[in-house]
Amino acid sequence: METAAFLNNSGIALTEANRPYEAIPLFRKALGMEPENPLLWLNLGIAQQHTGNYEEAIECFHRALIIDDRLGEAWLSMGLIHYEMEEFDLCEDCYRSALAQNEDDPKAWNNLGVLFFTKGDYEEARRCFEEAVSLVPHYHDALINLRDSCRELGDYRAAAEFERVLLELGRGDK
Repeated sequence: METAAFLNNSGIALTEANRPYEAIPLFRKALGMEPENPLLWLNLGIAQQHTGNYEEAIECFHRALIIDDRLGEAWLSMGLIHYEMEEFDLCEDCYRSALAQNEDDPKAWNNLGVLFFTKGDYEEARRCFEEAVSLVPHYHDALINLRDSCRELGDYRAAAEFERVLLELGRGDK
């Protein structure tokens, strides 16, 4: 017998295997069993996001947040959609909402930093990346972003130090 948990796990595996069109019906079937499960709505939204159906994805994330407004991953996913659509004010609101739920979320800090970097606010970007790295010292993406922010700010000594750390980790990225 298929359970909502089994369908959810199968849908996650399909989404991660870049097969979101196959995952979507599984999430919908699971939601038929557990319509108030916020993680099912989140995962359906992520699958929809992978197909490029941003409107449906955002609706799913909103539904998940109506059920559980502490679901930071829904805020992060919506923020990414708004970022991709260059709706930067909405993107920032989403990332800040994620941080309001968990101020120790390194991914939220990194994403907010990327937004500020894109907008050319390198000081604020650096502050966000530093926060992410303070939470997870070997966070590869945040270290790259921190190095690049330092370069943009002309702090070449700090940029060289972050480059050294990346090389020590064996994952330097020029």
